[in-house]
Amino acid sequence: MTRTPQVRLLSDGRRLHLQDGPIDLIIEVFGKSDAIRVAYAAATQRFTGLLDELCGELTSLRARARPEDPSLDGPVARRMQKAVMPFADRTFITPMASVAGAVAEEILAAMLEAAELDKAYVNDGGDIALHLSGNESFTIGLIDRPDCPGLFGRATLSAGDGVRGIATSGWRGRSFSRGIADAVTILASGAAAADAAATIVANAVDLPDHPAVSRCPACELQPDSDLRRLAVTRDVGPLSLADIDAALREGVAAAEHLIREGLIHAAALHLQGGTRIVGFASLVSASDRVAAQLVHA
Repeated sequence: MTRTPQVRLLSDGRRLHLQDGPIDLIIEVFGKSDAIRVAYAAATQRFTGLLDELCGELTSLRARARPEDPSLDGPVARRMQKAVMPFADRTFITPMASVAGAVAEEILAAMLEAAELDKAYVNDGGDIALHLSGNESFTIGLIDRPDCPGLFGRATLSAGDGVRGIATSGWRGRSFSRGIADAVTILASGAAAADAAATIVANAVDLPDHPAVSRCPACELQPDSDLRRLAVTRDVGPLSLADIDAALREGVAAAEHLIREGLIHAAALHLQGGTRIVGFASLVSASDRVAAQLVHA
């Protein structure tokens, strides 16, 4: 028997909240009132049972992705696998690295199939799938750390930019990280792709063997973690400006490589007051670029 998820409109009467176990979505759509009603019904219908679908393939989703892997069965599982496959031959990564973004994409796709919408977003714990049509746009905030967010800049996304996914990763977030970034925000063509890439770039922001960084095997913190015995970051003490710069340089190099490969559009990296922005030239307003640059001046 399929569980019934929690479904409610938030107090503003515009946004839909869907929650089932660890999946917690905030959804907002813009368009005609009938289209909004149909879209929210479609989102609720697709969300019901989605967690059970993922749990049915959980063993495979927690296994290391490999280029020769056979396809998974469910549509969300396949989205997850597709998003991480560009990295499978270069590092340890599992489809779970893109689960939040893939879920957001799936719910957005269900709404767009059911109704014609001007714009919409599905926010899965900070990993966001976007729809923009015509001259519509969204303005997003760039945060310095997921656990206690503060904005250090804004980016305006329009339909022509091709950005349809946003994701943030870092050691302070809800998932484990092998790097030391407070936050890495990625803009990509889809939410699942952004989610996977955020993991990769956040892992690259690192200072191996630095005495201020505390690590432990992931399985000691969460026995069923897909990272198993790989070391994950548990704490980062105060770093010198030189250390911050060195760690961010590694992340910037990783982000620039992904941009050249066409896997992401842009990245914003943050570590202990230091910020680096890659690829946002056409998206971040001049005043916000100056503000962001001053953060690490």
